[in-house]
Amino acid sequence: MNASEHGFNPAFNMATIKQAINEAVERVRMPTPMRLRDLIRQIRAARTAAEERSVVNKECAYIRSTFREEDSVWRCRNIAKLLYIHMLGYPAHFGQLECLKLIASPRFTDKRIGYLGAMLLLDERQDVHLLITNCLKNDLNSTTQFVVGLALCTLGAIASPEMARDLAAEVERLMKSPNAYIRKKAGLCAFRIIRRVPDLMEIFLPATRSMLSEKNHGVLITGVTLITEMCENSIDTLNHFKKIVPNLVRILKNLILAGYSPEHDVSGVSDPFLQVKILKLLRVLGKNDADASEAMNDILAQVATNTETSKNVGNSILYETVLSIMDIKSESGLRVLAINILGRFLLNNDKNIRYVALNTLLKTVHIDTSAVQRHRSTILECLKDPDVSIRRRAMELSFALVNSLNIRTMMKELLTFLEKSEPEFKAPCSSSIVLAAERFAPNKRWHLDTLLKVLVAAGNYLRDDVIASTIQLISETTSQQAYITLQLWYALSEDKMDKQPLIQVAVWAIGEYGDLVLSATSDDISDVAKPSEDDIIDVYKRLLWSPQNSPTTKQFALMSLTKLSTRFSETNSKIQQIVSSFCSNLHIELQQRGVEFTQLFGKYSNLRSALLERMPPMEVVRTGNEVQTNGDMDESEDKSNESSPQHINNTDSNVLLDLLGGTDSSDLDIIKPSSIPTQPISNNQDLLDLLGGLDLSNPVPTTDTSLGFIMENNNGSLPLDNNDTSGFLMGDILNTNLVNEKHVPTLTAFDKNGLKIVFSLEKMSESNMVSIHLTATNSTISSMTDFLFQAAVPKAFHLQMLSPSGTMISPNGQVTQILRVTNPNKGALRMRIRLSYTIDGALIQEQTEVNNFPTHIWD
Repeated sequence: MNASEHGFNPAFNMATIKQAINEAVERVRMPTPMRLRDLIRQIRAARTAAEERSVVNKECAYIRSTFREEDSVWRCRNIAKLLYIHMLGYPAHFGQLECLKLIASPRFTDKRIGYLGAMLLLDERQDVHLLITNCLKNDLNSTTQFVVGLALCTLGAIASPEMARDLAAEVERLMKSPNAYIRKKAGLCAFRIIRRVPDLMEIFLPATRSMLSEKNHGVLITGVTLITEMCENSIDTLNHFKKIVPNLVRILKNLILAGYSPEHDVSGVSDPFLQVKILKLLRVLGKNDADASEAMNDILAQVATNTETSKNVGNSILYETVLSIMDIKSESGLRVLAINILGRFLLNNDKNIRYVALNTLLKTVHIDTSAVQRHRSTILECLKDPDVSIRRRAMELSFALVNSLNIRTMMKELLTFLEKSEPEFKAPCSSSIVLAAERFAPNKRWHLDTLLKVLVAAGNYLRDDVIASTIQLISETTSQQAYITLQLWYALSEDKMDKQPLIQVAVWAIGEYGDLVLSATSDDISDVAKPSEDDIIDVYKRLLWSPQNSPTTKQFALMSLTKLSTRFSETNSKIQQIVSSFCSNLHIELQQRGVEFTQLFGKYSNLRSALLERMPPMEVVRTGNEVQTNGDMDESEDKSNESSPQHINNTDSNVLLDLLGGTDSSDLDIIKPSSIPTQPISNNQDLLDLLGGLDLSNPVPTTDTSLGFIMENNNGSLPLDNNDTSGFLMGDILNTNLVNEKHVPTLTAFDKNGLKIVFSLEKMSESNMVSIHLTATNSTISSMTDFLFQAAVPKAFHLQMLSPSGTMISPNGQVTQILRVTNPNKGALRMRIRLSYTIDGALIQEQTEVNNFPTHIWD
């Protein structure tokens, strides 16, 4: 009988006996620390955050003291408690070196806690990270498979590029180990290393290829995962592994046809995890490759038809199969089969499966639209699903299925959905309905009826693009204007919810085509009673006096009511009375309209019919991704402009002095948009030297043409005399000497940093005068405030600048201003301009010269 039969291990030598005796003595001498489960129990028993912090701080103080005393007996337990404290969010960095000591310990239990601590507490930015490389290399050569597994897991979790390069060869060696457990761990570590350092991919190629011939499913799934990562990161590697498609097909076929195997069976399916991984790799290898796709068509059809669908395990395989069929160059019949599988998913009781089906159909509808159309009724049923995510995906997919053949039925269902849906759906749904109707409408009347139903169903949640599209369609459809105006009138008279977009469109149409409403024929009337003038005026009274309507809507109504004064014959006195009541309105925009429109009933009544005549059909203008919501103007635009840069005293505006030094200032005609007739010209010295080097011969004396009030429009200190106001209000609108509209050349004067200045040149009836319509557009996402435009021309010209439409340019907004240039000598015009504005709190100042004015404009 030998020594081992007595229970004596030869490896149990005297050094080991001595270490065990010392540890026993230490346990007796040192007090036993709290166990991890007791610490967890104490922390969970804390009733307040302060009580929890007290427990944690007390325990951390004790752990620190044991670290200082080099307590090796209970180090493992203390690190375990420290890791739990770290998981709660408290600082635990002081345990990093102790983790290294545990890793260096020969005991497996110490190594396990040490490596876990290293993965949680260390990263590549820590200096301690460098010290762990040698420990990892030693443990990768250990004879114990579990120690090697710990080292591989840690290396994959915290490997820096430098550490990965140092230990990649060791990992590649372990991928060829005879131990399946080590091969699997090494493959997963290689996967992490490649994701961190793709350059190391070539080292692992031979070992990875050999993993596909494994019988062990754990090693096999690791190899498939590693190949998938390599193929997704490198085109060359993808081409290299395309030759393994037959091998993958054979493995997948064996899994499908294999009998029951208790080791790999999950709910009656043989190793679904491996099947899903192989299907994903086939999808990567077959994408845009006809030969590879042909080799896998049959196996994909077998998987799609032979997989059990009663359990989620089978559904997951079918879902991956559908993705593979749709991504590769598959046959049309196979794609139809895949879409039918998704159609069956839509009937599943599990809402997650229904959502996945809708999401996948939405991605693949452009590949085979006709196959998806077969499931249209099921998709429309999903619009009634209680789950909000499913309804959203069903709505998006429904709009993707709309075409000229099903537009009527689809719009009926979608309008029902719009009417019953939550507010968050109304804006995108209504805009999509408008776009679909515009694209596939069978006729104009149906199109108009659909837009009217959208206005009624969506209420106040419509975007402004819907309002603009509806108005534009009504304007261009001359044959249906009487019909749709009557329908809008009926909807307006029945509206009790103050739907702002509906009111705005309705009053616009009634204002334009009110005379057609009164003279409508039997074809236009349909089932709507023809209103009288008094009926319409009563509704307008209700709209204008309702506190529920926004100022924007009231502006629509006031403008429309003014236009009706030229359409109606019996109610003009009522209209005038209503309009004049707004002259003292508290809202500045409504007050301005009240004052302006009142002038059309008095001094300028002879021009009212010409000014308010029916608008010509609008041209379709499509802007970019401009999406706005219906509502009031920004309140900041309604504030007084007294402090705007245009009204800074001339004596304080010397910022432009010597802009182009060395020019004689006496040769300049400098204009700013604020001049008063009695103000001397000598005050305009703030733009001295602005036009240095220009031809300044033949000076023309500057005279004011009674435009002082216009140029000081925003100056609140000026008196508001009624006659002057009338002249101001109508000065530009009613100037019959203005424009030759046959040819209006434009030029871009400035385009930088999102600000674009465009000049539109219009020849006045006077042979030597041109009106320049300036449009400043803001294409940034921030508002531009304190906008100031200044200009200077040579003395041979005379420049007049009217006040701008505002000093703030909102995102995608614009400001306009009119400049009038007199050129007695018909010479070439040159203009030096200076711009200043504030954006995001920063003052921006720019200057440029415009010298490309067309010369034929003076002819």
